[in-house]
Amino acid sequence: MSDPPEIRLPLEIEDIKRILPHRHPFLHVDRIVELEPDRRVVGIKNVSANDRYFITGPRGLPVLPATILTEAMAQVGAVLILIKPENRSRLVYFMGIDRVRYRRPVMAGDSVYLEGTVVRLRGKMGTLRGVARVDGRIVCEGQMNFALAERS
Repeated sequence: MSDPPEIRLPLEIEDIKRILPHRHPFLHVDRIVELEPDRRVVGIKNVSANDRYFITGPRGLPVLPATILTEAMAQVGAVLILIKPENRSRLVYFMGIDRVRYRRPVMAGDSVYLEGTVVRLRGKMGTLRGVARVDGRIVCEGQMNFALAERS
């Protein structure tokens, strides 16, 4: 059996679009900078003042909605799962998000480092732990349960 093709990091946006089915404005991952197959992934979301989905946060400043931040964590985790050749024809369905904590707001100009770590992988089901950081400080963390299904 031959070795799987080498993954060259960083994965840029066009590489990510070959793995995930998401497209603008629903794609929330700009780059994958670390990847340990079946174990861990780190991606980056650059938050721009031009993004259309900001909400008004503390002191009237634009803040990234928690739902978008959670989706970005989920997408980074999906890259980890779908990059495996045997999963390329599948989709990741997130079945639940547990113990999510939002620690501080994410503002325009922030670069969010999104880390996904495998907690459990069993067949077509699994759990990932997600942590989002800005300047090394945790802004969000939680666990995501997912199921794999074939694309129709």
